[in-house]
Amino acid sequence: MAGARYLLSPWPWRSVAYLLSGVLLGVTLLVGLALLAVLGGMLALVVVGLPLLVGLVLAGIPVARLERRRLRLVDAGTDPADPHRTPGAEGLRPWLTTRLREGATWRELGYALLLAGLLWPVDALVVTVGLLFPAGLAATPLLMATVGDGRETKVLKQWTVTTWPAAFAVAVLGLALLCAGAYLLGVGAGARGALTRLLIASREGELGERLVELTRSRVRLVDAFEAERRRIERDLHDGAQQRLVALTMTLGLARLDVPPGPLAEQLTKAHQEADAALAELRELIRGIHPKVLTDYGLAAAVADAADRCAVPVDVALELPGRLPDAVEAAAYFVVGEALTNVSRHSGASRATVTGEHRDGRLVLRVSDDGRGGARAGAGSGLTGLADRVSVLDGRLSLASPAGGPTVLRVEIPCRPRSVAPVTSAPSALPSRDPSG
Repeated sequence: MAGARYLLSPWPWRSVAYLLSGVLLGVTLLVGLALLAVLGGMLALVVVGLPLLVGLVLAGIPVARLERRRLRLVDAGTDPADPHRTPGAEGLRPWLTTRLREGATWRELGYALLLAGLLWPVDALVVTVGLLFPAGLAATPLLMATVGDGRETKVLKQWTVTTWPAAFAVAVLGLALLCAGAYLLGVGAGARGALTRLLIASREGELGERLVELTRSRVRLVDAFEAERRRIERDLHDGAQQRLVALTMTLGLARLDVPPGPLAEQLTKAHQEADAALAELRELIRGIHPKVLTDYGLAAAVADAADRCAVPVDVALELPGRLPDAVEAAAYFVVGEALTNVSRHSGASRATVTGEHRDGRLVLRVSDDGRGGARAGAGSGLTGLADRVSVLDGRLSLASPAGGPTVLRVEIPCRPRSVAPVTSAPSALPSRDPSG
């Protein structure tokens, strides 16, 4: 509207179309809502009126859908999206249940009532002042020539004009007011569109609800992922690993029964290959989801990982009991990756793993006295673990200046599943299954 070409653009006419269609919609809606309310109230006693009352409550949904389409007349921005959620199942009952529980449905009903009672008269007033009155003034010479037979005419049914100079003067005034009215129409339509977008296209509430639902679905996916990892670990542990153990024992017994010779050498090689395959399978199972983590929890699993580390590791974990499975798994794999980096790249002589649960968060620290200079994106594997921690709304930070020390810190919000305090040290290891 600030441009000089506004009067020559289609925007004044689009504003008129928007306001006039709002008047027609408001009048129709007023009649429809009144009929639904009266008939529904009268027939409610015989149950027939209940669907009419439900239709009255849901009347804002089609009105809001139409209003979002009408916004295209005056709103050059993006079309507002439908704020309603998709029902979880097909059918009328799930649809009604979903709609009646949504805040958007009730907000749209309020907008429909506001449109039927207040907004359309305001639209009509803006059109009257900005268009009809100036157009009536500009048409004075035409009215004088037709209706008044060239002698006199009424201006807006208020003033009488009896001369042609006066009629043309009024027409010039009307044209000037039409130019000013075009801006009034633009302001009115713009304000009306902004109010509509605010009331029925506001996304803050729905975005908040969808964010909550997204967070819940993300947690469900993480839990399902961890359950699947545990199932694979269990199947490998109880299936393929036991078969390899049996095969190794059979080959060992066969070596004892075969005299020295080429066959004994082949059995020895086969036995060694079976042992190597069994060791690799145990490492694979431990990497998928270690059984000690499932059976004894995070403290015991971290102590076991520290015991297997090539660098001496001091472990001090003070936990209030078992934590959620996804949290324990993420924390364990972060510690395991950190200890692997310590043993391979740091040149450290000692490492420390400390952790506690405080203020609703699990806090873990892995530090070493190595050369430092570690980077999360330098092939350390910590980038993927950071993504895994972020899925749980956690944080992973790494401080590793040149010359050391290196400190990896993990924070994951969680609540304990049990309240029995657990304290872990390198010597406090559970008894291991001989089969791995």
